[in-house]
Amino acid sequence: MCYDGEMTWIWWIWLIVGYLCGSVPFSWLIGKIQGVDIRRLGSGNVGATNVGRILGRQFGVICLLLDVAKGSIPVLCCGWMLGYLGKLDLEPGDSWRWLAVAVMAVLGHVFPVWLKFKGGKGVATGLGVLLGCWPWLALPAVGAVIVWLIVVVLSRYMGLASVFAAGVLPIFLAGIFCIKGIALATQGPYITVTTSLAILVILRHRGNLVRIWAGTEPKIDMLGK
Repeated sequence: MCYDGEMTWIWWIWLIVGYLCGSVPFSWLIGKIQGVDIRRLGSGNVGATNVGRILGRQFGVICLLLDVAKGSIPVLCCGWMLGYLGKLDLEPGDSWRWLAVAVMAVLGHVFPVWLKFKGGKGVATGLGVLLGCWPWLALPAVGAVIVWLIVVVLSRYMGLASVFAAGVLPIFLAGIFCIKGIALATQGPYITVTTSLAILVILRHRGNLVRIWAGTEPKIDMLGK
């Protein structure tokens, strides 16, 4: 795609939109509606898992879906407006521009301006942006979700499941590229971004991993609250 001055400005606008959408603190808002500050209860994390622990599974699921949506909607809309959505032959430059919007949405969740840049761990919103980058990132994201579910059922540790899912994501993506025989130049932006997101998620869960190792990390109640 030929990028003129007008398209550049549109892309910059989408970067801002991506960040602002990702920064909406749904967990905090849900807590406030229920009369609590989610940051002062449970793990203190502003994410769906903590909402579920404090307010019950139904509120955790609502928060999860909203966090996924705030990642997927700006990425989907940007991809549609700029003509990227569903294309398998994007130029690397176009891929980088689209993925930059996805990254901004995740950073908005992790570092929201409304909560003094102290946000969640980026798992649900990260899933949202992956689903929004159809088709390259959506397909391996489904595989990562399956891994997440398996680890949750077997271990009942949400943090551990998120770390495993993040770790296998770039591996699944590389496998798809290999099977399809995609050129390295095309692979580069997607592998780089998924690997970076995986590292971010793992680093954000390092406290959980320490507590799991120490035996102090709470397990989720599979029957709900």
